[in-house]
Amino acid sequence: MARFLSLAEAVQSNVRDGDTVAMEGFTHLIPHAAGHEIIRQQRKRLTLIRMTPDLIYDQFIGMGCVAKVVFSWGGNPGVGSLHRFRDAVENDWPQPLAIEEHSHAAMANAYEAGAAGLPLAIFRGYIGVDLPKVNPKIKSITCPFTGEQLAAVPSHRPDVAIIHALRADREGNVMLEGIVGVQKEAVLAAKRSIVTVEEVVDDFGERNLNAVILPHWTVGAIATVPGGAYPSYAQGYYKRDNAFYITWDKVARERETFLAWMKANVLEQGPEAFAAHMRRLNAKAA
Repeated sequence: MARFLSLAEAVQSNVRDGDTVAMEGFTHLIPHAAGHEIIRQQRKRLTLIRMTPDLIYDQFIGMGCVAKVVFSWGGNPGVGSLHRFRDAVENDWPQPLAIEEHSHAAMANAYEAGAAGLPLAIFRGYIGVDLPKVNPKIKSITCPFTGEQLAAVPSHRPDVAIIHALRADREGNVMLEGIVGVQKEAVLAAKRSIVTVEEVVDDFGERNLNAVILPHWTVGAIATVPGGAYPSYAQGYYKRDNAFYITWDKVARERETFLAWMKANVLEQGPEAFAAHMRRLNAKAA
């Protein structure tokens, strides 16, 4: 049953050291504000699941929060490498990082299987590729009805799923529109969940045809954080800050500049900073 909490309360009551945490949002609605709060609360030894580890996981890794990443693609979208991710893999800085790499299809199917309470996902995939050679969790299975060889991977059953959404109503139902990725499946697969939203409304009103509604009984904690997806975008609220992704490449390239930026912009800030980012973007666009 959904509870309305501050972001700090939501993280404190749901994210624990050593947890497996899924933070989803595909280009759109990436939960950056929630990620910053986890970093401020100094959670450690996390296993992070994400289809496309990008800037927010680069920040987690560089701040020493992460023991392992389960993922299907890692990079700064449209720019290049994630330098903190790369430094951890190549140089064990700030600590060793285990990786478990999958395809997008495997990740999506693993979330769906987890949401259904199944122990594994079965799908067509991994034909003629090398990932099974380096990931022992990728198996093959024979269909008992057709004899077809299919791929199998363990389902995702995270301790906590964290997403950003557009709106929640006062009963705790949550709505997503636009590119919705695997947010719904991640929440349904998880033991606990945190949803940050742009606003709380009396009624969702007119909806797009692809709108997803998470009923209040599927959601754990809801925190209102305007701008909480920045520098990604929230459809109808603010655009993606493409310039920030370019800037991040310079910020994260060296350890010293990264740590200085994190101190000034994460450790010494709160979630209210995201509303300021949103206002700046919208003023620029006006």
